[in-house]
Amino acid sequence: MNSVVPAPIATLPWRVIFILTALVGFGATVLYSAAGGHLEPWAGKHVARFLVLLAMAIVMSRLRMEFWKSITFPLYLALIFLLIVVEFLGFVGGGSQRWINLGIITLQPSELMKPVMVLAAAWFFDRLPPNRINGIDAIWPIAALLVIPSALVVIQPDFDAAIAYAFGLGVVAFLAGLPLIYFIGAAAAVAILAPLVYFFGMKPYQQDRVLIFLNPENDPLGAGYHITQSKIAIGSGGIFGKGFGNGTQSHLDYLPEGHTDFVFATMAEEWGIVGGFFILGLYVLLMRWGLTVAMESKTRYGQLVAAGLTCTIFFYIMINLLMVVGLAPVAGIPLPFVSHGGSSMLTMMICVGIIMSIERHPGAKRGQFS
Repeated sequence: MNSVVPAPIATLPWRVIFILTALVGFGATVLYSAAGGHLEPWAGKHVARFLVLLAMAIVMSRLRMEFWKSITFPLYLALIFLLIVVEFLGFVGGGSQRWINLGIITLQPSELMKPVMVLAAAWFFDRLPPNRINGIDAIWPIAALLVIPSALVVIQPDFDAAIAYAFGLGVVAFLAGLPLIYFIGAAAAVAILAPLVYFFGMKPYQQDRVLIFLNPENDPLGAGYHITQSKIAIGSGGIFGKGFGNGTQSHLDYLPEGHTDFVFATMAEEWGIVGGFFILGLYVLLMRWGLTVAMESKTRYGQLVAAGLTCTIFFYIMINLLMVVGLAPVAGIPLPFVSHGGSSMLTMMICVGIIMSIERHPGAKRGQFS
């Protein structure tokens, strides 16, 4: 007996679609309240953007692993080219030169490089013979993959993107079996270079972020204002919050960037700890889905890509939540699927679309579509 539901609809990855819809729907509710009970300028665009990008992710899920392998290196080279273009033709926003205006859309190549970095690392380790994982042949190519785009984004300056590249690539390298001694060496190198980067590589406002992170009370009305107001908003929400539409920090404009980087603080003020645990629970389900897809994939490439992209999404979640509670320096990293923002939503949905593709095609078969 044939199913009442058509096969193309029945075979959609409804589990992750429901999780994402819940996150985006709750995020739109918070953005609606932050705008004083209006769909514009944030909530309406947030939902519309999600629907378009969800359709894109579903189309991506139809592509097989062979397709992603075939375009990985061309994509990587294309984004390197665009990062170079940004240095000459990109426009400045928020003190950084990160965007290219294409007329129809504003493109941020440094964002798109985050999932592509995972694809490139997985592509390399999938081709590397297992008996050469301990040699220099496993180090210099992967180091080059990381250093070239990282150097280009640091110039912008965008240290957050460089850290995200290292995190995604590091996850893939660790899961591929790269010896632990290399990670220890990398950590030692970072510890040695960190003071040099701080004094000679960071702009004054970036140095202020680090100092204020260590002690935000030193300048509560200046550089520490974001963290201070975020803590006030979260703390004032208590367990159940002040109620939908009753937040004062965001409505009275005390909380900067309450619709983007500090949207969690906006939410916590009105929905309290209960709302916070609701979002965290959805993220746990999303991470569980991604890691389950990685474990069930029958190819090394699929396992590395799914795990790496899942951890890329986790990186966004971790840094944003640590930032809003004052446990990490203020960074321009939004909360996935909740914050308003086109570039980050595009990056997250690309990650989800590729993981969907691996879930649909866990084994290596011929062809690119099914």
